[in-house]
Amino acid sequence: MVSNLAGGRPPRQAPESGAQLGALEAYAAQAHGYLSAGGEQLTQLAGLLRPLVLESWLRSMRGGVDPSDAIDGRGLRGADLARYRDAHPIATLMPLIDKLLVQDAAHAGLIVTIADQFGRVLSIHGNDEQIAAVADIGLREGDDLSERRIGTNAVGLVVRTGRATWIHGPEHFLHRMHQITGAAAPIHEPDGRLVGVLMIAGGMRVAKPEILALVKAAATAAEMDLVLRAMRASHGAKPEPTPNEEPARLGLDVLGLGQPQLSIGGDRVQVSQRHAEILLLLAEHPEGLGADHLALLLDDTDLDNGTIRAAMSRLRSVVGASVLASRPYRLRVHVATDVEALRAALDSGDVDSALRLYAGPALPRSTAPGICDIRDELRVRLRTAVLASGDGTVLRKWTSTAEGRDDAAAWSAYRAAVDRDSPLYAQIEAKIRVLDRRLGADATQMQRFGQ
Repeated sequence: MVSNLAGGRPPRQAPESGAQLGALEAYAAQAHGYLSAGGEQLTQLAGLLRPLVLESWLRSMRGGVDPSDAIDGRGLRGADLARYRDAHPIATLMPLIDKLLVQDAAHAGLIVTIADQFGRVLSIHGNDEQIAAVADIGLREGDDLSERRIGTNAVGLVVRTGRATWIHGPEHFLHRMHQITGAAAPIHEPDGRLVGVLMIAGGMRVAKPEILALVKAAATAAEMDLVLRAMRASHGAKPEPTPNEEPARLGLDVLGLGQPQLSIGGDRVQVSQRHAEILLLLAEHPEGLGADHLALLLDDTDLDNGTIRAAMSRLRSVVGASVLASRPYRLRVHVATDVEALRAALDSGDVDSALRLYAGPALPRSTAPGICDIRDELRVRLRTAVLASGDGTVLRKWTSTAEGRDDAAAWSAYRAAVDRDSPLYAQIEAKIRVLDRRLGADATQMQRFGQ
């Protein structure tokens, strides 16, 4: 069975040991007590949780995740899971992951979990007793470990942030996961997109620097393997035959609150949200998507293949039959998206241009899991670039947007970039005080919404 845990202390980010882990567990357990009490008690959370964990808890509350949530039967199972797993890019990496991580971790009595870029568990490795133990708390093949589904956990945070992390015992938002510690690291495609997550799970000994370093090293080796495969593929690639019908140039604008717009040969037309979702997902996956994979990206209740085929047929009537290929579904021509332009600006370090391009969240009314992940990735990347810039003009623009208006960290960075003698300084200072006072009230509202 997975052993009982003993925690660490809130201010530290790196894994701890001994007395510090015991303190962290005590603080997190106390935070759960305040969470259950609700109301003004929620203002105490900031003093008990690490900042990364606190932010995740608040998002979990806002998303309506119940800390007492019971295990349910949702998830991919059987042949559906096997088909999805075999077609996933992680499948090609499994011999390497097995050699670098799975074998040694299993001998050490630990569990290795491999998840996709959305937090869906592709496989779990360990002895039968350990696998049964983690299944009892809801860590099973085919399950969704994303933050929006089960709240704070190591895999969900990696999917959310793209960075390696660890979550210990009661730092998990769900009560049923308090008996494990997880250390997880991302695997990225050569173009920087997240492709999967590796996690080692077990008792308190997982909360050690060397365990997190081991997971990160295995993830880095997997990334290098993907780079080498891409290089070999590019050297041996053959040009595709040109279709008889020359397709028109296509563009897609999805950022902001307005109706998504499709450009066909320079003419702009409105496009349905579902078609915009499919086009954006295919543009984000130039290698193509199988019907099962596309269904998961569009709806976490798992659309059937017939529904996907019908949607693709209707989309062909809009963009032209020569634009879309099947088996897997992919774009035969480049579709220029405003998401792509925003990423290019961020990649080049042009934060000012990125802010101009960012008219708002990507397809803000969409609840498709794949779109939600794109939306979150863009927001996190843009916000990170804004904060790192230290540029007063950039920070002013960000704090005037809907997403930056109540961003306490951005206002603090803005204050640091402004001269103390400037009239702006006092205004910024006043805004920061308002945000500090609002923390407790906002947390209370989020708890009520979650309940």
